[in-house]
Amino acid sequence: MSIRLAPPPNIPADTLCRAVDWALASRRSIRAFRTDPVAREDVKAILDVARYCASGVNTQPWHVYVVTGAAKDRLSDAIMRVYDDPSLSAEQDEPYDYYPQEWVSPYVDRRRKVGWDLYGLLGIDKADKARMHAQHGRNYTFFGAPVGLMFTIDRGMGRGSLIDYGMFLQSIMVAARARGLDTCPQAAFNKFHRVIASELGIPDTQMLVCGMSLGYADHDCIENALVTDRTAVSDFATFHEE
Repeated sequence: MSIRLAPPPNIPADTLCRAVDWALASRRSIRAFRTDPVAREDVKAILDVARYCASGVNTQPWHVYVVTGAAKDRLSDAIMRVYDDPSLSAEQDEPYDYYPQEWVSPYVDRRRKVGWDLYGLLGIDKADKARMHAQHGRNYTFFGAPVGLMFTIDRGMGRGSLIDYGMFLQSIMVAARARGLDTCPQAAFNKFHRVIASELGIPDTQMLVCGMSLGYADHDCIENALVTDRTAVSDFATFHEE
């Protein structure tokens, strides 16, 4: 029987509910990973279950480039060469507007808080531009994770396909948690989409959506103590009953 039509696992319903809730709520952006390898079979299993997420008229608009080992190191080196060169870095652009052109409250307040909470844990002062540059640059070495994922979409697809992609990314991250793995979705890669396309042979017909680090969290690293706030349901949900 297809897994999509199979009954739920033969465990108490409340246990199943708690397990799903745990996988969703325990997902965090991890910024320091152990070097322990992740088996290709595990990566394939995560992608295999994530592909069942919803997409408009079943378009399934995702393509994933998985980098490990020497290939991941070469990609990181190529990005870092540009990132560390101010003139080359200034020439880079974004493939699409991930963030707003003009920030307003409450979004800008949340953005600032998570940034300074992270730098506060790391002891990085607002004036310490060198350490801020170095910390941001850790994005491009996948925070030490053994697996890097690059996600692309056909340039001809509409904005709605990015909604589909969000569900795909969330499915990957939740499936990773269920297997004891951690992730960090990273829009930071987008600025270097041309470097990434060149290194991975991504055709011009595809646009980079984001990158992601995948591996086992290093809980000895202080940055992984960061737990971001979430607003209450009452702050964002409106119920109409009559």
